[in-house]
Amino acid sequence: MRKLPPLHALRAFEAAARHLHFADAAEELGLTPTAISHQVRQLEDILGVTLFHRFPRPVRLTAAGEKLFPVLRQALDQIAGTIDQLSVTTAETPLRLSVTMAFASRWLMARLPRLRAETGLKITVEAADLPADLHASDIDMAIRYAGQPDGRAEWHRLVDDAIIPVCAPDLVNLPLSPESILALPLLDYRWKSASQNAPDWQRWHARADVRASLPAVAQTFSEEIHAIDAAVSGQGAVLASQLLVADLLNAGQLVQLSDIALPGLTYWAVFLSTHPDQDRLAHLLGWLRQQS
Repeated sequence: MRKLPPLHALRAFEAAARHLHFADAAEELGLTPTAISHQVRQLEDILGVTLFHRFPRPVRLTAAGEKLFPVLRQALDQIAGTIDQLSVTTAETPLRLSVTMAFASRWLMARLPRLRAETGLKITVEAADLPADLHASDIDMAIRYAGQPDGRAEWHRLVDDAIIPVCAPDLVNLPLSPESILALPLLDYRWKSASQNAPDWQRWHARADVRASLPAVAQTFSEEIHAIDAAVSGQGAVLASQLLVADLLNAGQLVQLSDIALPGLTYWAVFLSTHPDQDRLAHLLGWLRQQS
């Protein structure tokens, strides 16, 4: 009979060796850094060797740790791969995609039939404005609207956005000067990223270098999709994500009022590098990039 150390101690060491950081290993495994440290120490006691140089930080692998790590990582990957093959086939298991309400409503929904037809992938859409925690949920991929990656997962750029002024075509006769645009009923919405400079009419007023004072906003909405809907119905002009209104512009339901735009953030596809189904995620990522 093979005498092996406890699996939890082996997993703790493999994660700590991969990250070279006990706190990151703890986050991945849903433990505390202290628990990771204890489990690694337990493994060292069983083996009778030191696996990490703990000081000065960051930790480094010893010669024994360097010898054990690649063998253990390959073994755990093989175990995970075999278990995945024995589970329900991935082709029958939908990928869970987390998106914002606006992205789901104004971009993704119209493209879902094409996604299924062109990729063969089954997708379950989770629409919510709170960002999904990929480490603590069953979400496979998230579409996020952000400035910079946070470094806790694999971030793949889809498209850099711009914020453009739009309104219903019946409301205006183009072209319009910036002053004429600002004379329209102005629609606004609460920008979700409080840490970012909100792309509001005040910033557009400054970007357009309009000398006249900025008129009061006619209506503020809590959600961008509601402000866009109001613009489509002819209630006024709104500064909206270029990606989210692209279909409405192509359909003639909205018109772009000016080439003067504000910088938006970036749409990213985010998933874990440790996800067992990298092939399907890469397939979905490629399709999203092609469409955006």
